[in-house]
Amino acid sequence: MAEIRKEDLSEALESIDQRMNTLDRKTDALKEEIIHQFHVISENVISQVKLVAEGVMNLDEKFTREMSSLRKENEHAHQEMMAMIKFSYAELDRRISTLETEMLELKRRVDKIERRSIS
Repeated sequence: MAEIRKEDLSEALESIDQRMNTLDRKTDALKEEIIHQFHVISENVISQVKLVAEGVMNLDEKFTREMSSLRKENEHAHQEMMAMIKFSYAELDRRISTLETEMLELKRRVDKIERRSIS
């Protein structure tokens, strides 16, 4: 078996140590690049989420305004319907009262005629 000299072993270990240091530097650089890319991507996602949140808030405000407007229109239509119904009932009541009065008058006249014919 060949004997390994101390200098050769030292040189081999030094070469391995240099390679390990180079790998450490490359790993650290890669780690920093990944972290940087993550920050860039996360900032983009956060800005997009903010845009979506603004859109949702705008839609909520628009929805609230529209609902308020619809409620007012509904209340106005309801009030108009109630007024129309009240007017219709008043008109029906007047007509029924007139018919009742006329009916009573006709009944009184029939009774008067019947009393005359009996006598």
